[in-house]
Amino acid sequence: MHFIFSDEVVLLFNFWNVHSPTGMALSVLVVLLMAVLYEGIKVGKVKLLYQALASLPTPTHQQQFIEETDGESIGSDLLPDSRTRLRWFLCHFGQSLIHVAQVVIGYFMMLAVMSYNTWIFLGVVLGSAVGYYLAYPLLSMA
Repeated sequence: MHFIFSDEVVLLFNFWNVHSPTGMALSVLVVLLMAVLYEGIKVGKVKLLYQALASLPTPTHQQQFIEETDGESIGSDLLPDSRTRLRWFLCHFGQSLIHVAQVVIGYFMMLAVMSYNTWIFLGVVLGSAVGYYLAYPLLSMA
């Protein structure tokens, strides 16, 4: 197989059948935006994980020692601990859904590139570059 320059291609599904230069330009734009979204989701997932970890309480060694020696505080600490676990579960569930969306978009882009159309390939590469350029500075903003 080899890459070809053509304005006729079937992308991902039979109904996405391109037969004109205008259709190819729109398809490249859609694939480009999909690649930008993919990069944005990657950054969003990292930021969500960072916020989830930052919101969890981190007990110090002295607090753990006091909790272990104080028998009365064991019953009173169950409620905040269960809230923390629930919050962690909800964050983890949300991250799992975001991960599924990222994987699906990634496979769609891979299958689009496997059409061996050079224009589609360039749209994916350019979209990844633009997405990286736009999204990764957001990581440094806390």
